[in-house]
Amino acid sequence: MKANVGSVDRILRVVIGIGLLALFFVLDAPLKYLGLIGLVPLATAALNWCPLYTLLGINTCRT
Repeated sequence: MKANVGSVDRILRVVIGIGLLALFFVLDAPLKYLGLIGLVPLATAALNWCPLYTLLGINTCRT
């Protein structure tokens, strides 16, 4: 896996991921599980690699 997520993109993914994950604690029963979608941007930020970027040929990493 070659890194394809840059530093600014990573920061945005962490902020969005935490925001979505917070919905898990705020919303009621059936909708609260939509907050778990926040794990996806957090995982891609942690791995520094996004599979969708690979498919689309996007690279925001400077290296």
